[in-house]
Amino acid sequence: MDAPLHERVASDLRRRISSGELPVGSAIPSESHLCEQWGISRGPIRQALATLRAEGLIGGGRGKPPVVRSQSMPQPFETFLSFSRWVELMGRTPGQRTLEIARRPATPEACDALGLEEGEPVVQMLRLRLMDGLPAMVERTTFVWPVGRLLFDFDCDSGSVFAHLSRCGVDLSRARHVIDAVAADEADAGLLDVPRGAPLLRERRQTSSASGEPVEFSDDRYRPDLVSFTIDNSQQAHPALLRGGPNGLLPALTPQGETP
Repeated sequence: MDAPLHERVASDLRRRISSGELPVGSAIPSESHLCEQWGISRGPIRQALATLRAEGLIGGGRGKPPVVRSQSMPQPFETFLSFSRWVELMGRTPGQRTLEIARRPATPEACDALGLEEGEPVVQMLRLRLMDGLPAMVERTTFVWPVGRLLFDFDCDSGSVFAHLSRCGVDLSRARHVIDAVAADEADAGLLDVPRGAPLLRERRQTSSASGEPVEFSDDRYRPDLVSFTIDNSQQAHPALLRGGPNGLLPALTPQGETP
């Protein structure tokens, strides 16, 4: 089934912004031009533009034509489990290079995150994630052994690992996210093609089943010139994140509403 019209218009404009076809500072095509291009009324066009404003990609209004403010693509929390799905929703082409996947004894950090005894077997994976061939994120993931072993018969460069695990019946219902900033170390800098010490957005994630059984722990580091994060909440619903003290963000457990 095709996506709603306003989502299709917003996705196309995101693609044009992220590709540089509409660079920062340039004007967005007028409503009348977009109506003619898509053969639709102003309603869906205005919805699409409102979405891009909320994401911080465009600005303007109050009688002024909207202009591009940022090329950093926002990633909403409902797509956090699948980088591939998020990139596709942006109208871009996802890619990945698996640099390492191996069975190892659990480290102290993995034991704390996954509730394991030190030395228990886990599967560790290192991947470079791409957007239109550009390095966007370094992914360091540790899976509990019963889940991680399912990856040894899967080509991790062929697509979404989480989609594969879901097809295998793995329950990926809940996730806890902690977001902060770190400086690129030598390994990050080489993989992401940024200077050593450059700021990176870091998202640490713990994923569990609906019953709370740990599944994986990941340390993902993003180039902030390519990726930003968005959070939607309201006074009628619990926020996706709770702001913490000096140790950073204390996110609430949030259910994942869609299959990664």
